[in-house]
Amino acid sequence: MPTVVQLPTGKALTVRTAADVFLDSLGNPNTVRNYGIGVGKTAERLGEGRPLASVADDEIGEALELLWGTAAVNTWNSRRAAVLSWLGWCRERGYDGPAVPAWAKRLAVPESETPARSRMAIDRLIARREVHLREKTLWRMLYETAGRSEEILGVNIEDLDFAGRRCPVKAKGAKSKSRRRGQAREDFVLETVYWDAGTARLLPRLLKGRTRGPVFVTHRRPGPGKVVSPRDVCPDTGFARLSYGQARALLDEHTAVRGPGTGWDLHEYRHSSLTHLGEAGASLLMLMAKSRHKKPENVRRYFKPSPEAIAELTSLLAPGDSRR
Repeated sequence: MPTVVQLPTGKALTVRTAADVFLDSLGNPNTVRNYGIGVGKTAERLGEGRPLASVADDEIGEALELLWGTAAVNTWNSRRAAVLSWLGWCRERGYDGPAVPAWAKRLAVPESETPARSRMAIDRLIARREVHLREKTLWRMLYETAGRSEEILGVNIEDLDFAGRRCPVKAKGAKSKSRRRGQAREDFVLETVYWDAGTARLLPRLLKGRTRGPVFVTHRRPGPGKVVSPRDVCPDTGFARLSYGQARALLDEHTAVRGPGTGWDLHEYRHSSLTHLGEAGASLLMLMAKSRHKKPENVRRYFKPSPEAIAELTSLLAPGDSRR
């Protein structure tokens, strides 16, 4: 059931009170945390003790510009959306207040600058002798599943279906299941990723008989005083789950050519996988099924065909004699 919020009566809402009652009405802790940044900082900028009705539309736009006008596009859109929801919520409940002005527009998300690596480059990197088996397996699995790094790093051995070459993952923005009495709060709707022969050959070598715990672990136990969830520790070795930061640093170490921080990014495997599938003729619907994107425009940002692929496609337009 939705949260029941007691609104103040007998007087106009102040900016701070309006922000507080709006955030208290949100049931999802993640939404409260994300919206709290945009709404909280905007309220501070406007003046928390002012009546909400005294704030002009342009003041809202100016506050957004001053706070996030130079931020990344996604940050601007996120903060603007939070303030838009806040002010709309207040108006729906009969409280006078401003609106986000028309000139403070939502910005179009730019094309992703994440490159797609060639198959040869990926194969050569994974085949290098100095690359540890753990990294080889992770990189091959990221490429073959087209999964997000956090999803693959979060997989446990118990989740793996070796025969079917698949496993469930907690996807980005996963929705919680409808809770019943006694159901764990951590239950989420899971999605399935699939891998192929490359990952299938490497996984048994990496696990070395382990049957439980994280698939990808560090080479040492957590330090004293570090609190780690039981699910993130191998019960047999005591090693902790490999974190995103550690995995990214390892990839950078093997691919940087102009100093630390200039190497590949883990997300490039997802871009590369979808690009290569698209070059091979996979339809948009199949790419969406593989990537688990819900919108076609999101998949489009991942598809970056190589000049060679474009040239091969263009050759289909040549006269009949030229194609022989």
